[in-house]
Amino acid sequence: MNKQYASIKMNNSNIYHLHILDLPNEILFIIFNKLKTVDALYSLMDINERFDRLVLDALHIHDLDTTNMTIKSYYDRTFSIDNHVLDRICEKILPQIHHQLNELTVEQNSMERILFTFNYPQLYSLSLVNFQEEILLQYLTGNSILHDLLTQQITHLNIDVPYELKSEASKTLSSIFVLILSLCQQLISLNFCQLFSDRKALICIFKLQSRSYMSSTLTKLKVNVARFDDCLCLLVGNLKCLSTLIIHVKQILLSLSNIDNRKKLPNLKCFSLTSIEFVSHYDKLIIPLLRRMINLEKLTVFLSVLKTYSTFIDGIELHDQILIYMPHLNKFTFNIFTAVVNRNMKINLSSNEDIQHSFIGKGCGEVGSCVHIRSEDNVGGSHVYSLPYKFEYFIHLNNSFQGDIFDTVRYLTMTDGRPFEHNLYKLISQCFPLLEQLHI
Repeated sequence: MNKQYASIKMNNSNIYHLHILDLPNEILFIIFNKLKTVDALYSLMDINERFDRLVLDALHIHDLDTTNMTIKSYYDRTFSIDNHVLDRICEKILPQIHHQLNELTVEQNSMERILFTFNYPQLYSLSLVNFQEEILLQYLTGNSILHDLLTQQITHLNIDVPYELKSEASKTLSSIFVLILSLCQQLISLNFCQLFSDRKALICIFKLQSRSYMSSTLTKLKVNVARFDDCLCLLVGNLKCLSTLIIHVKQILLSLSNIDNRKKLPNLKCFSLTSIEFVSHYDKLIIPLLRRMINLEKLTVFLSVLKTYSTFIDGIELHDQILIYMPHLNKFTFNIFTAVVNRNMKINLSSNEDIQHSFIGKGCGEVGSCVHIRSEDNVGGSHVYSLPYKFEYFIHLNNSFQGDIFDTVRYLTMTDGRPFEHNLYKLISQCFPLLEQLHI
């Protein structure tokens, strides 16, 4: 027994004296992959030859993010890395890895030192983060290095600009969007100001005097637009290969233009429409648009709909008005809030049980719902959403909320004519564990 105890004690002693250098390369790779690439390079290079070989391995280093977001306030953020880190990246690291990078993320202040100092022959993905609009436009129109990269190499482009709370879309940013589509001859995927969910800088293209942009290669687009007309412009424009459109629309209003909303959209396979503000022309605008997408395979909808002298949107209406026109649809993710005002007219509004029953057999999967009715004046609200919940927003929560798990939600709004009691806040704290902003 004494020998066995001594053996166990010795083994335990060896475990306590394990050093990181004793780990096999496979384990070290797993550890390194948990770090941001720039942090791994800055911290681990020049420690010893083995670490240098591992962190500079061509299989490990293929993307480099040289930004570091620091949040001072909701609208005030910095993305610059420390100057000492930047010096080390430019002097020690980039000379050894620039030729093997496929993806690169830079911010405005380090743009020239990083992007314009080295050649990137394997680069296909570029992210330009936190750029002032006027400076970005100058780079796009006046810098030959960036021009050559965009016209000859870049297939995936991500653009981010500082977000300011304003009602009007930026003319400069709108011009940048059109310029990029015209300039980037190899572009497959464009994320235009949707890198961060709470930074939704808007563009407005239907008002531009020239909408002669063209891209014969773009297949995926993420963008935020001011009006529904902008959405229609993109769908009927010269984006001939577009198969995925993920769009956030600030206002869905009746058209101010003569854009055709009837032509079929057979190339579109994935469509996501988000609009936070109330839509009062759902039947005239949204339904006709979705019916045009005859080959759609994936549909995501986040809407707040205002109806008068009507009933709530339920499973039967979604199926009969939209889904039956999409024979190839295999995934439908939605969050739809319906506010109904039927003053001076008696229309029976569905109960929560009725809403749940309407989705049975309609191919929508598991659905959550919440119904609130003010019977004295026939006004009500209905919330229907696919489960598990996938959105970062949950809006118009009221006292009828019964709970569920919303572990993706960061932004919640609560609206009701009656006071919110303590028990509801307690329920919210349990149902929204990652909540960052609450508007009451």
